[in-house]
Amino acid sequence: MTGLGVRSSSYGSLDKTGLNGVVLPIQTATTTIRTKPSKMHKEREGVVHWICKFAGRKKVGMLLLFLISAVVFLRVLFVGKGEDGQEVQVPPSLHFNGSSVVNHSSMFNEEQNINIRNISFNVVFSPPPPPPPMHFLGYTLPQGHPCHTFTLPPPPADRKRTGPRPCPVCYLPVEEAIALMPSAPSFSPVLKNLTYIYEEPLNRDTEFGGSDFGGYPTLKHRNDSFDIKETMNVHCGFVKGPQPGRNTGFDMNEADLLEMKQCRGVVVASAVFGNAFDDVKAPQNISKYSEETVCFYMFVDEETESILKRERGLNDTKKVGIWRVVVVHNLPYSDGRRNGKVPKLLVHRMFPNARYSLWIDGKLELVVDPYQILERFLWRKNATFAISKHYRRFDVFVEAEANKAAGKYDNASIDFQVDFYKNEGLTPYSVAKFPITSDVPEGCVILREHVPISNLFTCLWFNEVDRFTSRDQISFSTVRDKIAAKTNWTVSMFLDCERRNFVIQRYHRAEQERFARQKPPVPSFSPPPPSLPTPVLISSDLPRKVSSGRAGRTSPPRRRGRDRRSGARGHRKANLPVRLPDSA
Repeated sequence: MTGLGVRSSSYGSLDKTGLNGVVLPIQTATTTIRTKPSKMHKEREGVVHWICKFAGRKKVGMLLLFLISAVVFLRVLFVGKGEDGQEVQVPPSLHFNGSSVVNHSSMFNEEQNINIRNISFNVVFSPPPPPPPMHFLGYTLPQGHPCHTFTLPPPPADRKRTGPRPCPVCYLPVEEAIALMPSAPSFSPVLKNLTYIYEEPLNRDTEFGGSDFGGYPTLKHRNDSFDIKETMNVHCGFVKGPQPGRNTGFDMNEADLLEMKQCRGVVVASAVFGNAFDDVKAPQNISKYSEETVCFYMFVDEETESILKRERGLNDTKKVGIWRVVVVHNLPYSDGRRNGKVPKLLVHRMFPNARYSLWIDGKLELVVDPYQILERFLWRKNATFAISKHYRRFDVFVEAEANKAAGKYDNASIDFQVDFYKNEGLTPYSVAKFPITSDVPEGCVILREHVPISNLFTCLWFNEVDRFTSRDQISFSTVRDKIAAKTNWTVSMFLDCERRNFVIQRYHRAEQERFARQKPPVPSFSPPPPSLPTPVLISSDLPRKVSSGRAGRTSPPRRRGRDRRSGARGHRKANLPVRLPDSA
């Protein structure tokens, strides 16, 4: 009776193992049979005795053991088939991928005596899975995809409408856009680690500009912030505290701050300050998945909160439709437009764990799903920051003059800012700046990925708004070009008509009030004197249709020939009330 086992614990012996630590079964005898030693056996004993006579017994044993082990190892490694040509197949469970288990009972039968020399191992090594990419490298749509070959059609030939209008945009279906969301962040050139300055106490002794909220960086601090390095520490608002929104100005409740910290994907942010807008606009065409995964946040002041409670039923749920309303206390500026620059440019500080953000001004209504917008203007372009160009102006000097003409800010402050940039090297826009196509953005919509380089851009852009005027279109190109001079990073600018495709613009409350003042007075007709007798109507003179809201009257007799042509239609139109844009 024979069996299989592993030799161990014997003097001068080692456990026989195969490749990768697989235990190789060694045949051993279970019974001891005494036989008469043969002549050859006696001769071998004599040779061994002669060798041991001149060498130590331990050394000889170790030498023999080494030779035997080497022979067995080479035999197992190189012998593919046994002497009888029969190959022993290894079961499927014997795949050395770090987790497989060898089933010895299925390999051998205890009732059979299999010679170790006849075993062949077909070792299959499974390649390790490729490591996930460290950075998002972009993608291209297939050649036959409709969006790959989409071109912008010419504008409609409508001479009556000369202003800006939306144009078609090829979006992917929501499911495809969601599937293409990058799993890894984009590469941030040069800059790897960005931290923010916390000043206590504040040093207000600087050359000019600054605030208690944004700090008072010197001109040297400003110049150093444009010297891009791997690790940087810059001013970026909220300088009075280590935690944004906690006794820093632009303060929020602890429950809101905790909720904002939980947002780890996409955030859509907007703001209404100073009751500047008519109402909080509800986003349209939002998918169910976006309603469940995208964070929609609307920042308001206490005045707007009271209006929402009175007119929209804002309660303890802090929800108005899909928006979560966050009430901001201790606003840092007296100007509502400047307060709006805080969530617009510093959204990455308020949502420290969010990956992507979409900012829309409070006057806009979102009408396309956020995942479709991000896929179209960020992921498909392999960009980390996207903003639309101004629909008419592309030169900073022209933009500054337009702001002065419209009374958007104090003219002397605008001139001071433009002259400062001009002394630093700002020049009017020209074709020499290609591939840059504009120096003036339409800043009511911003799409961005929260990576260090885009966070730095918005921090430095905010510092310019804090130091100079609140007109961010004037300072945009200066910050962009200074960062581009140190890195290969720049802003992706798309057409304004494409922006108008996914947001609908409404009017500010002040503009609506101005339209109301421009309405012509409605003429009031005095009733006829009571002394006049009521005219008797003949059936043939009754009007065929009486319009709603108007008194019935007899139709005048028809004019014929030249008298009919003399009735000028334009004079009749001039008496009609004018339909203004806000009457809808």
